[in-house]
Amino acid sequence: MSRPRPEGLRVAFRADASIEIGTGHVMRCLTLADALIREGATCLFICRAMPGDLRKAIAQRGHATRPLPAAEALPAQDASGPAHAHWLGVTWTQDARETRAAIGPTPVDWLVVDHYALDGRWEEALRPSCRHLMVIDDLADRTHACDLLLDQNTGRRAQDYAAFLPIDTPVLAGPRYALLRPEFAALRAESLTRRRQPRLGRLLVTMGGIDKDNVTERVLDALDACPLPRDLEITVVLGPQAPWRAQVEARAARMCNATHVRVGVADMARLMTDSDLAIGAAGSTSWERCALGLPSIVLVLAENQRSIAESLHQQEASVAVSSGGEAAACIEHHLQDDTLVPFLQRLSRGGAAIADGEGAARVVRGMVQHG
Repeated sequence: MSRPRPEGLRVAFRADASIEIGTGHVMRCLTLADALIREGATCLFICRAMPGDLRKAIAQRGHATRPLPAAEALPAQDASGPAHAHWLGVTWTQDARETRAAIGPTPVDWLVVDHYALDGRWEEALRPSCRHLMVIDDLADRTHACDLLLDQNTGRRAQDYAAFLPIDTPVLAGPRYALLRPEFAALRAESLTRRRQPRLGRLLVTMGGIDKDNVTERVLDALDACPLPRDLEITVVLGPQAPWRAQVEARAARMCNATHVRVGVADMARLMTDSDLAIGAAGSTSWERCALGLPSIVLVLAENQRSIAESLHQQEASVAVSSGGEAAACIEHHLQDDTLVPFLQRLSRGGAAIADGEGAARVVRGMVQHG
């Protein structure tokens, strides 16, 4: 059988977003789907109905969606399953059955699964519904039965999956495969050029699309207690499903520094390019900041972000802190010691060396090559 060309691929994605899961899994799948569409593929998203899901956003991006029914009750705990099995809301067998039905009788060329709750058992069950199966993972903590695996995290090596994959399964490892929208590569040169002579005029605060624990407000509290330059402007970014939006907007209105809250940002690359420093979660947005050389102070909001934060800190691509208070103290320290310029330059260089914004194109090439 001849290898399918990019313009002939039919690709299905199985990923969820919710208040608990966050938005990162679906968002990076959307980036890959957009890249595939540009090459002539057709894409379908299969997502379970959950509070805080992104089915409307997926449809607005022009992709077909087939929802899985909302879970009626949590399944019994599966002691042999993944650590995040409860994220699924149903048993893996039910999810596999419903996903097969959503795909329909004709197998897709690729099924891409990005879900910590699913492992090799589910993947084997979906084999009749796809010609090839790709897993997007960050954890290297469970077995997989796939044809291609992507882990875009810094410090990740193919060997980390040796115990979890068939011996001949290719692994795309590291931030050179980070799934970023094309505007990040397009603005990279401009962003890096403006950081040669840095200043602190615009501070960006972004704690992920959901921020279920309202870390954003605690960061603003800490910044308001910090002697920041009076002309510093703060921009806060929230996702459309963020549950604490009203509280954050109220806190922003009381800030000493001018503080703007933006919801559902469509031009994040431009916003990051025009910012001088970011305080953000150590999630998938880390690679966006790196590609643009945006100096960053990062907080760990979920356990799967810890290794990212530590690795970026070790490579001087960002500063890892444990609270908004530590983030504010870091800024205050460099303001008082007059070390702000070399501090920002060092973080910018470190970040820019990690990701270049071309990862999605590399992944598409990998899918075609291995398909």
